[in-house]
Amino acid sequence: MLQFDGVDLHYGSFRALSGVTLHAAPGELVVLLGANGAGKTSIFMAASGIHKPSAGSIRFGERELVGQRPAQIVASGLVHCPEGRKLFPMMSVKKNLTLGAYVHRRDAAGIQRSLDEVFALFPVLAQKQDHPAGSLSGGQQQMVAIGRALLGRPRLLLLDEPSLGLAPLIVKQVFEVIQRINKAGTTVLLAEQNAYSALAIADRAYVIERGRIALEGDRDSLLHNEAVRAAYIGA
Repeated sequence: MLQFDGVDLHYGSFRALSGVTLHAAPGELVVLLGANGAGKTSIFMAASGIHKPSAGSIRFGERELVGQRPAQIVASGLVHCPEGRKLFPMMSVKKNLTLGAYVHRRDAAGIQRSLDEVFALFPVLAQKQDHPAGSLSGGQQQMVAIGRALLGRPRLLLLDEPSLGLAPLIVKQVFEVIQRINKAGTTVLLAEQNAYSALAIADRAYVIERGRIALEGDRDSLLHNEAVRAAYIGA
């Protein structure tokens, strides 16, 4: 469904990605592991059209994404939920959510169905839909960010550090929801530093170091890899 082939990405003279090749097949939940600055977010920025690679190809199904505008990419079914939530704090929860449906703005009935699905996934958001998003807890704000992405009707969802700054109990709930989204048919590419929780729900994973793919494998092989455990799991 998503294929990176030899992707380089520069920010000025700094090379953020170097020859990145990876893929996510339909229905998979694939995890990107790496420290801050390793290149996880840069992979998402390249896939979602925010930053254009200097070399390589990114394909979503049969469609080449390099050179496409972000709105075109969202409309094709690839939706990015960014690190740090990026909500509008003074706007209501409902308005923040419906911003995710901008590319479908002429389909009012479809937007309402998507809202109902998000409220079923996150009942607390239904209760607080008229509250300013900035008044919510960190965990609830992360729910809004994920819900907003779901309003874009993704076939493939890019989730960038959804557990960042959350309490352990909330992290557990967020990962359970991510797993439910995946099992309902959405392919997920998940960037995480919380390696143990991420690998526990993953099909496969890639380890990224200094803009390069350092290691790849299925969930069990990486969970039991001593270098991965030492660097990311602390065991």
